Amino acid sequence: MQSSKSFTSGDYQLYPSPRNTHRILFEHQVFVPHPYALIDLPAMGLQGRYSLFAASRLADNKQGQLVSFENEADVTLFNAKFEP
Repeated sequence: MQSSKSFTSGDYQLYPSPRNTHRILFEHQVFVPHPYALIDLPAMGLQGRYSLFAASRLADNKQGQLVSFENEADVTLFNAKFEP
């Protein structure tokens, strides 16, 4: 997958971040309804792999970002540390 290509996953139209090290949509996901928030994932000290996408939620066309995580524990860590 090229970073400039969008794709649809069940609930979202996704646009991968060009800064992603891993261009994979992982099982554990958090939708952040702030499309312009800066999300510094490397600074959060996550244990597993992760990826970031600009996202449009198909159910209501809400714009935001989708963060996906390999490890479920990283979801809790992200939710505790992220401030828009």
